[in-house]
Amino acid sequence: MSHSSTNLQFIVQPGGSLHGNVRVPGDKSISHRSIMLGSLAEGTTHVSGFLQGEDCLCTLKAFRSMGVDIDGPTDDGKVTIQGVGLHGLKTPVGDLDMGNSGTSMRLMSGLMSGQAFDVRMTGDASLSKRPMKRVTVPLASMGAAIDATETGTPPLLVHGGRKLQGIHYDMPVASAQVKSSVLLAGLYAEGTTSVTEPAPTRDHTERMLRGFGYAVKTDGNHISLQGGGKLIATDIDVPADISSAAFFMVGASIAQGSDLLLEHVGINPTRTGIIDILKLMGANLDILNEREVGGEPVADIRVRSTQLKGIQIPEALVPLAIDEFPALFVAAAFAEGQTVLTGAEELRVKESDRIQVMADGLLACGVDAQPTPDGIIINPGNFTGGTVDSHGDHRIAMSFAMAALCAKAPITINDCANVNTSFPGFVELAARVGVRVVTASA
Repeated sequence: MSHSSTNLQFIVQPGGSLHGNVRVPGDKSISHRSIMLGSLAEGTTHVSGFLQGEDCLCTLKAFRSMGVDIDGPTDDGKVTIQGVGLHGLKTPVGDLDMGNSGTSMRLMSGLMSGQAFDVRMTGDASLSKRPMKRVTVPLASMGAAIDATETGTPPLLVHGGRKLQGIHYDMPVASAQVKSSVLLAGLYAEGTTSVTEPAPTRDHTERMLRGFGYAVKTDGNHISLQGGGKLIATDIDVPADISSAAFFMVGASIAQGSDLLLEHVGINPTRTGIIDILKLMGANLDILNEREVGGEPVADIRVRSTQLKGIQIPEALVPLAIDEFPALFVAAAFAEGQTVLTGAEELRVKESDRIQVMADGLLACGVDAQPTPDGIIINPGNFTGGTVDSHGDHRIAMSFAMAALCAKAPITINDCANVNTSFPGFVELAARVGVRVVTASA
């Protein structure tokens, strides 16, 4: 595991409401990509608002170990990258450790397929169980050579010096990581590389490639680029991560008397499923001060408490809220009436099996939650409190911390060290706006 063997616990007292202004840490997806593309660009790229979570730092260390000069991150999230160009990376000494980060492992598989040298990528216990065939199969059809374990999991050995050919890939599953991996390999491939998505997924890779001056065509659900171009350095201001803001949106919605302003949040339309679903549940959300920063739409979001109602979650919104379901399950636990989720099999292969782990946690706190193969049925009411095991999944831990706002008794959450992968400083920030949380080591 990427964290020490002591069990870091969150102990959260019941009650409270959320007030104030808060800027949550930078977007994880955009932070990863800023390092990857900045390193491969020509010239100096300045990044601000970079997420200093362990996942993104794994990406940063990987490029540093391949000879890229990267300064920072400073305390306020500034990073300066001296780009080496698409063909300027050097053979790393030793393995590239991707920690807990599926994004790093999958996107780097595409980028590393186009290099002249071999590279071995490893991860922690959780990442080592996550499926990689979804990227290694399409990459192999481009001419890449990647060795995985027999079950298709990490570690991955990517062989260098291969000639890549552009392909057209019809994606079987809607996955931004697969799309991005294939497109990034396409930078190194001969001819056109294109993908067709079965449903829209986050488009940060396409937006950022254009920001670095690389032409990417989007025609409906068909995305394509030509190999052999170059990336030109640019400046990137990373918006606050909507996936991290989601916990506070849910907390302020359920805790009576709350009025919270979330600042500078990225509202990329491929990521706003959480807003759409909460609004369908009757949440009181105002989107204010909309603007565009570095090709990404940004806004402030004001959330006031209201009685939520249970809904059947529309399947079309599932890919647009895939990382926010742990928080949404907590919202459902305090709604009026049943909430039903279907079409979300993908949740079973995240940092944990998020359907099972959330159901177990809700049951431990007194809520009737029934897992199904592709979702969950939540019958709200009777949220007492209790002890929850997060299974090392950062999003599970933060979701239950918010649940305590409306619980009848304290909630103890085990195995919370991985919260640092996506949200360093979560406990301090949550406490500042009104969550009664402290940490302990067991």
